[in-house]
Amino acid sequence: MPNSPTSRLRPATPDDAPAISRVYDHWVRTSTVTFALDAPPSSYWADKVRDVQAHGWPFLVAVDDTEPGDAEPDEILGFAYVNTWRPRAAYRFTVEDTIYLAPEARGRGLGTALLAAVLDGARAAGLRQVVCVAADDESGASLALHRRLGFREIGRLDAVGFKFDRWLGTTVLQLDLAPGDGPPVSASR
Repeated sequence: MPNSPTSRLRPATPDDAPAISRVYDHWVRTSTVTFALDAPPSSYWADKVRDVQAHGWPFLVAVDDTEPGDAEPDEILGFAYVNTWRPRAAYRFTVEDTIYLAPEARGRGLGTALLAAVLDGARAAGLRQVVCVAADDESGASLALHRRLGFREIGRLDAVGFKFDRWLGTTVLQLDLAPGDGPPVSASR
């Protein structure tokens, strides 16, 4: 469903930051799917879009293309991207994925379309591994999505976050984009 009659995927732009921020803010305030306690300002998201894309990595948004009057034009329904997994140079071919949907966009196949497109972009960028760190408490849909797209569980971390007056653990999943022992596609990176 990357491009359905009512939605499509496209690269994010810094101008999307306020809408991206609105989607993320909901999850910060209402759930444990993110360990953030305070939502960052939209300027954070504008910088994040620039930084991710400066690496040549995908940062995509799902937008609503319904008829005028039904919704705002290009209303952002969700976003997904990959970003640095760890700062040390040897990790440069490994990234962590992030995906969030507006509550009203869930159950429409947008999560699958967004994450699949981001993984395709990561593969095309010569990345090797994608890691997902999902909160155990409320991330059942995210864990199922990642498993459907080939991620495998590689571990759990218990009681590593504290939000809404309770300790939370995480599940770590990994997807190998380029199986084998050969050198990276771009060893100079």
